[in-house]
Amino acid sequence: MPAFWSEPDWDEHERVEVVHDRASGLTAIIALHSTHLGPAAGGTRFWHYEDPEKGMRDALRLSRGMSYKNAMAGLPIGGGKAVVLLDKDRTKTEAMLHAFGDAVEALDGRYVTAEDVGATEADMVAIHTRTEHVCGLPADEGDAGGDPGPFTAMGIYHGIKAAVAHKLGTESMKGVRVALQGCGSVGGGVARLLAKDGAELTLADIDDKRAAAMAQELGGTAVSADQIMGVACDVFSPNALGAILDEEGIARLDCAIVAGGANNQLARPLHGQQLHDRGILYAPDYVINAGGIINVSYEYLCRREGTPCDINEVRKRIARIPGRLGEIWSESDASGKPSNEVADAMAQALIGR
Repeated sequence: MPAFWSEPDWDEHERVEVVHDRASGLTAIIALHSTHLGPAAGGTRFWHYEDPEKGMRDALRLSRGMSYKNAMAGLPIGGGKAVVLLDKDRTKTEAMLHAFGDAVEALDGRYVTAEDVGATEADMVAIHTRTEHVCGLPADEGDAGGDPGPFTAMGIYHGIKAAVAHKLGTESMKGVRVALQGCGSVGGGVARLLAKDGAELTLADIDDKRAAAMAQELGGTAVSADQIMGVACDVFSPNALGAILDEEGIARLDCAIVAGGANNQLARPLHGQQLHDRGILYAPDYVINAGGIINVSYEYLCRREGTPCDINEVRKRIARIPGRLGEIWSESDASGKPSNEVADAMAQALIGR
């Protein structure tokens, strides 16, 4: 029996492949969780794992999350994810990208890839030389596509505003204290949007200099990465890697709301109950961070169907994220169930699980 069948995150995935190309040095995992609604879509993470089993765990968790995310976003696509296992130097070559493109092509349209952590538009262009089943390609002005980061940030910004309205009873972000973990493409984009609305920002990043520079730019405060979860705030916004909300992490929180873009923020589903028990409003990650996949999937579907790819349609779809979150929170309030359980049940019904 394959070892991953005993993984807690194994969820009757439709297909899991381990790809190794000796010539290029590529080792990758491609996990297809569900194609119930359409081809499994989700980005490729390029990362170094000290323990390759953690790469498998990421692939399983992230692909399931994409099934839920795409379903809750109303997209006609399923959920999948890929992880490329890099060496300690994070070596990534054109030959590896081509070999990965060949692996995607061999799935005959069952999987559509895009950017994720460690990937760029240029990487997608290289992969696209070997397969049509890729999105997040450079886009002309006014068209969908390109870097999904700004669109993910846009959805998170709308979601944070919805959370503040629901929990704090105010439509204004002026003076609302937001602690942001991660100042990259997504976290930085969220920070800039919130700063325009007058939010009081505390910023942290694994790169202290990046956090300090952004704090200076936006008039915020920078703290170290190991301090950010304990900062007293109204909103804690995790926008780095996942699984930070475990017993220890939740105990450190001093906030009313958790709303951010990191995938798989809850170390385990039971930690959603712990947030709920503490009275902390949680925005399920795969609902609030759907802006990026809304953008790139629309690009792919338009290209496949030969139809126009108007960016305004993407913005309209992203603007529906607060409404979905509101439905989840209303059901949570009425039933007493934590928001992650409510969202999971909704998503599972949509994908026939």
